[in-house]
Amino acid sequence: MILECLSKVAWKKVGLFAGGVLFGTAGFKILGSKDAKKVYTECTAAVLRCKDTVLEKKDILVENCTDIYEDAKDINQKRDAERRAKEFAEAEALVKSKEEETVKE
Repeated sequence: MILECLSKVAWKKVGLFAGGVLFGTAGFKILGSKDAKKVYTECTAAVLRCKDTVLEKKDILVENCTDIYEDAKDINQKRDAERRAKEFAEAEALVKSKEEETVKE
């Protein structure tokens, strides 16, 4: 009866499970070692340096974008002023021509 039960066991799956447990246990020991902690520390330091560089570049980018935005606003204000001056000159010329026509009549 015991032999029948043992013959029905999927030994490949049991072996894979046991290997996983063994590898996992060894993995935790490796990941918790002093050398691994040094690697984690170095990687964390590199990420922090990278973060500082990115933040510096971000500040420069924000300053440049602010300058571009202000220059674009100035350009639009100048164009608007020129357009208004042109419209005013055209209206003034139209009024003068109407006055001249009225005087001629």
